[in-house]
Amino acid sequence: MIRLYHNPRCSKSREALSLLENASAEVEVIDYLKTPPGVEELTRLLQLLELEPRQLMRRKEEEYSAPDLDDITLTPEQLIRALADNPRLLERPIAVAGEHAVIGRPPERVLALLES
Repeated sequence: MIRLYHNPRCSKSREALSLLENASAEVEVIDYLKTPPGVEELTRLLQLLELEPRQLMRRKEEEYSAPDLDDITLTPEQLIRALADNPRLLERPIAVAGEHAVIGRPPERVLALLES
């Protein structure tokens, strides 16, 4: 089972979902804008992805610049809270299979989870 944090309006996210479906993968689709991940879930995603919170943020979104999230004094906890409060900031798509996760950019990266 692959869990896909998906935004249906994003072409890369739609492409990743299509690739998984065409590979006959069992996919649990999570529209993260309607069902945003909480702090614990985001912390787990960051661990699986081996990323720092800012690396999971879409820095060109208005929600990033408006509250000055580029302030280097912000703690990881503050950045994770910002992601939880503003799911549009979340890089997408994110695919998770067991203890493995990838950001689907390019979308073909999600196919690596079929081998895990």
